[in-house]
Amino acid sequence: MTSTRVFLLRHGETEWSLSGKHTGRTDVPLTERGRGLAAAAGELGRLLRGDALPALVLTSPRSRARDTAALAGLHADGIDERLSEWDYGEYEGLTTPQIRETVPDWTVWTHPSPGGETAEQVGQRADTVLADARAALPRGDVVLVGHGHFSRVLIARWIGLPATEGVRFSMEAPSWAVLGDERGVARLDHVNLRALAP
Repeated sequence: MTSTRVFLLRHGETEWSLSGKHTGRTDVPLTERGRGLAAAAGELGRLLRGDALPALVLTSPRSRARDTAALAGLHADGIDERLSEWDYGEYEGLTTPQIRETVPDWTVWTHPSPGGETAEQVGQRADTVLADARAALPRGDVVLVGHGHFSRVLIARWIGLPATEGVRFSMEAPSWAVLGDERGVARLDHVNLRALAP
């Protein structure tokens, strides 16, 4: 049993997140508003975590995540490719309505993304990240800075649900989720916590 927790921070707003474009591999920068919101998310994170420094902070390699971490006042201990967003393959840069012009009812949770990752692959990647996070928890809180869909998969996997059940959680840009534990049972403490716009 541990009182330490895993904190997930989704990156701040980008032009693509505003327009609903699926943004996996593409390195899209934060908007100016997104930079301000990332800094505000840092203040909220300090309220959630308290004064103790995290034992481990990892960030996705994409600049939108790395910049969010820095603006939120987090010192990344490492850049972890496993925290990258879902690989959307041929659907990279497209919105859901555009994809549905050829694949009715498509969602990333229910349909394949040609040339990209399956939900099972994303779930397996999330499991390896969470195993490392759990190993670090005896030393203190863990902060993982990443992306919307992948953070939702991390939440689902933490509480023992299939990756596809990430559809049941929201992670707006930028927002926090807090993964806890109750006597050895994984628990979701908070999801989609956001600071007020500056």
